[in-house]
Amino acid sequence: MTAHLTKPAKDRAMIFVLITVFLDMVGFGIIIPVLPALIGTVGQVSLGEAAVLGGWMAAGYSLAQFLSGPLLGNLSDRYGRRPLLLLAIFGLGVDFLLHALAPNIGWLFVGRLLAGVCGASWVIANAFIADITEPQDRGRAYGQMGAAFGLGFIIGPAVGGLLGELGPRVPFYAAAAVSTINLIYGFFVLPETLAQHHRRPFHLARANPFGAFKVFRTYPGVLPLCAVMALFFFFTSVYPAIWPFWGKANFGWSEAMVGLTLAMFGLVMALFQGFLTGPAVARWGEQRVVLIGLVSAILAMFGYGFVGSLVLVIALMIVHGPEGFVHPMLTAILSQRVPENAQGELQGGISAITNVAMLLGTVFFAQIFGYFMRPDAPFQSPNVAFYVGGLGLVGTGLLMWAVLRQGTGQGADDGAIGEGRHE
Repeated sequence: MTAHLTKPAKDRAMIFVLITVFLDMVGFGIIIPVLPALIGTVGQVSLGEAAVLGGWMAAGYSLAQFLSGPLLGNLSDRYGRRPLLLLAIFGLGVDFLLHALAPNIGWLFVGRLLAGVCGASWVIANAFIADITEPQDRGRAYGQMGAAFGLGFIIGPAVGGLLGELGPRVPFYAAAAVSTINLIYGFFVLPETLAQHHRRPFHLARANPFGAFKVFRTYPGVLPLCAVMALFFFFTSVYPAIWPFWGKANFGWSEAMVGLTLAMFGLVMALFQGFLTGPAVARWGEQRVVLIGLVSAILAMFGYGFVGSLVLVIALMIVHGPEGFVHPMLTAILSQRVPENAQGELQGGISAITNVAMLLGTVFFAQIFGYFMRPDAPFQSPNVAFYVGGLGLVGTGLLMWAVLRQGTGQGADDGAIGEGRHE
């Protein structure tokens, strides 16, 4: 499929895609440390009320990705990856400026919606990866992209926390400048990876977010794995929903400390995804690596509900690391189940289902946090959301086990659950 590209062109495309998803994650993470202060300052509300508003803002972000992801994926199947990705990068820079200048809560919501539309560029990035890698190499490539997400989650919250000490709007000016530099770089170096003969007509029915679910029914073995991914994203959305509010309520963290803890979390994820994904897949196979990631997610989720110090939080992050395998491994398995000319559609469908899950999850967990912080709650605790999330992940892990036991997850890595794959 990539015969029309030279190896240097493929390398340039890969590097740029990794930079782009890195910056997307910077944009997502940069707001998290300053969100309590920004909402509190603009809206004049309490911490619990700010958490609820933050949950609705995160839901708006996910809603925008849900609506735009399938559209971008299908447009990229028709017109190519390059123009859509550059347009999304431009929009992200505009969004950062909008956040920096927002005069009230309403404009912050508008900014989160625009961020969601532009953040859906990861759909195109995933299609880029499918274009320039062979099927057997995609697990490793998606692991590298997961590492780029992790690095973005190091830089974004760290920058947001440190610059946030100067004011909650300052980080967005810096992010806008970085996006502009990336746009200029991409304009000159990014090649088109989708050959003309692999493009297909654009159909609105496939591009609308609900029509995108058709891809799950079209190809065998896709739907059960997408159910696992949806549940995984729903229950792990507790972290973006409440982390900065939880840190302030439990430990009195400043914006800088919130940013540093998130940076530490991103570093752990990047190390696991960037350096351990390949060896883990070679040793156990993609399916079993997903299960390992889900077990670590369960242990970490319950653990955060019981920790009483920053040292224990950091220790739990090490346990948390293998969770980073889950998304790239499921994506790699799914990408091998559809034809090459439908990769954009698949990634758009994955975007739709994961963003619906995050939309519902962020609102759900923000409401739980806000309720149990109210004076009239049966008891006050900032930890209840983690207990609920942990129970949900137990169910998700059991579903993944059942999928593999029934054989519906087979074929992606040439083995049943009892067989690792050695190289």
